[in-house]
Amino acid sequence: MKAVILAGGLGTRLKPFTEVIPKPLLPIGEKAVLEIQIEHLKQHGFDKIYLATNYKSNYIENFFGDGSRYGVNLKISQEEKPLGTVGPLTLLKSELTEPFVVMNGDILSNINFTQFYEFALKNESLLSISIKKIIMPYAFGNIFFKEDLVTGIEEKPDIITYALAGIYIMKPDILNLIPDNEYYGMDSLIKKMLSESQPISKYELNEYWLDIGRIDDFEAAQKDFNDNFYSVPK
Repeated sequence: MKAVILAGGLGTRLKPFTEVIPKPLLPIGEKAVLEIQIEHLKQHGFDKIYLATNYKSNYIENFFGDGSRYGVNLKISQEEKPLGTVGPLTLLKSELTEPFVVMNGDILSNINFTQFYEFALKNESLLSISIKKIIMPYAFGNIFFKEDLVTGIEEKPDIITYALAGIYIMKPDILNLIPDNEYYGMDSLIKKMLSESQPISKYELNEYWLDIGRIDDFEAAQKDFNDNFYSVPK
């Protein structure tokens, strides 16, 4: 089975770390972020993995080689110019001939890829997206009123939202919706599909998940590594 990891980001919010090391190679515990992702994919049967790169691509290629030490067949796909979060997939059209995983290179999660993949195959959608429930404490009481009269109060309610988790399963025909050699983001693809009434399936991720986009996220990942990635459930 095949997977694409988007590893071309500049990591500007993680400077100064990323001035020397590309974001996907930042160390979490004893391993780089990409190593954790690759090993987890391998545990679920994904043995052909493509790394879509741009910034400091040679660092990533030199670090991983052909992937044999991880038990996978690894291929570097380097874009000549930034192509966004789904644009790089067009460089792999001839390779992506079966349903495949796409994930951001700055995501830490022990998602059950097997269950997600089986879910995606059962529905007709070209795109299945993972979502993560985010609960944010609200620091103030919420007051309800009608004109000048108070009608109710809710003391410090939690704000619940659902985040796009940066892990997707796509079917090959979706590549026909992505323009070649053009910067194109996941948001643009989703909006295009919705405007054309094409179904998109959602899969709620209940396992550990963290987007390492900022320095405090990176620090949180260091603390969470032992609990979540020494023994990853299959």
